[in-house]
Amino acid sequence: MTAPTNQASSTHEAVSQRVPLWRDAVVVKWMTQVTLLTLVLATLWFLASQAGDNLSARDIDIGFDFLERPPDIQLSEGIDTHPATGGRALWVGMVNTLRMAGAGIIFATLLGVVVGLSRLSNNWLIQRLGTIWVETLRNVPLLVQIIFYSSVLSTLPRVGLDTGPINGWLHISNKGLSIPRIFIADGFYQWAVVVLLGAIGARYVHKRRVHLHNETGANTSPILWALGTIVVFAIVGLFIHPAFSFIGPIMGAIAGLLDSLPVILPQVVLSAAAIFFAARWIRGFLADRRSAVGHLALSDDDYFRIIFAATAALIAVAILSMWSGFSSWLINSGTDLFEVIEDKFNADGAARPFDAMRPDIVKPGKFANYGTSGLTITIGFAAVFFGVVFYTSAFIGEIVRGGILAVPKGQIEAASAVGLSRAQSLRHIVLPQAFRIILPPLGNQYLNLTKNTSLAIAVGYSDIVQVGQTVYNQTGKTLPVVAIWMLFYLACSLTISVIVNYYNVRLKLVER
Repeated sequence: MTAPTNQASSTHEAVSQRVPLWRDAVVVKWMTQVTLLTLVLATLWFLASQAGDNLSARDIDIGFDFLERPPDIQLSEGIDTHPATGGRALWVGMVNTLRMAGAGIIFATLLGVVVGLSRLSNNWLIQRLGTIWVETLRNVPLLVQIIFYSSVLSTLPRVGLDTGPINGWLHISNKGLSIPRIFIADGFYQWAVVVLLGAIGARYVHKRRVHLHNETGANTSPILWALGTIVVFAIVGLFIHPAFSFIGPIMGAIAGLLDSLPVILPQVVLSAAAIFFAARWIRGFLADRRSAVGHLALSDDDYFRIIFAATAALIAVAILSMWSGFSSWLINSGTDLFEVIEDKFNADGAARPFDAMRPDIVKPGKFANYGTSGLTITIGFAAVFFGVVFYTSAFIGEIVRGGILAVPKGQIEAASAVGLSRAQSLRHIVLPQAFRIILPPLGNQYLNLTKNTSLAIAVGYSDIVQVGQTVYNQTGKTLPVVAIWMLFYLACSLTISVIVNYYNVRLKLVER
């Protein structure tokens, strides 16, 4: 009887002994992750140091001081054709790229939907035209298309004082297209306040119409009612907008208050905010992991997330404490912002929100050219615009066609059974379901379109790539300019991805 007892006792002692650290799965996992992270950071630091030493040995300056120096260049178009600094020149290129990408996304989407529906049409001619559009444009390189459009547009007649087809209203020539321009005037910002109030009222109206629809089942048209509310406020605002000029002195007082703040105050506020949000996130995270009876069970990944959140907050506090320049920049930028808003609201009471100007043609020397009065679309802009829109619309058309075909056929048959026409079935039944399938690849096409605008350098359009190349040819700062390119396109891509993912989550079916 003693042998089994001794054996059980020894077994209990063996089990109760603590597992060595080098065999503990949790310890091994954390040590492996920390070691790999340290190796990666050390490798990056070594590579950066080596790159810095090599650049210094070759006397290559990688500073960003060129952003504050005059670039001595003239841009073909943009918000400022004679930029005072290199940073201003790159900003002009960014704005031109964003204009091209924004307009291209809108028109490529609309045209792509038409092409996709054409491919599914019962009409033989429309279906063939859609097929030709897709198969042709998808298989011709975009750069070739852009150069082709530029060559065709360059063959238009030269600019003259009597250039038509409608002199004084519509001018078409080898300099581009010039049409009347509508622009915001001094009273726009007061009018925008009225429209903002209308948007708040429209939200309330939309909720009321939705509530009425849920109670009665009647077609209450909440979207049309909301849009109508905004339109009414916009029309009324054309007459009452000077009443909101009192906002100007308020903005001036805020600017004066910001200017008087000590630098340490934003540091304290931002540090407290970083700690508050980190603690709030950790508290919510723990609450989600806690069971109904109060039991808390955390995995290794959960501990890692908590530690990461706390470490990020502490790093933010350390950076804010040691770097007072960020707080100074916040105070100065905020002061400048509210001073600008004050100037915008200190307009004459009779100022109109909008104004318009007809295009004109000037001839200061031997050659005529478009003036600054009209809205001019240059040959470079038109060539890149047609290229990216037509090229991307072919891909979007196939995405739309695939999304519609992915909707179960029974949905279309059910729509026909209840008496819906083909157009009504497409609008109310098919497209809402197809859009859930269409949206993810559609976002990829938006990313491609934005990055494809860099081909504008081939036709001389002043996008960020063309402007950046001119800047580094003048200053020799190739690496800093390329770094700015990378950060700009990264920011654009992440912004588009966030927007697309936001709507993708909202469209996702909620399962019970």
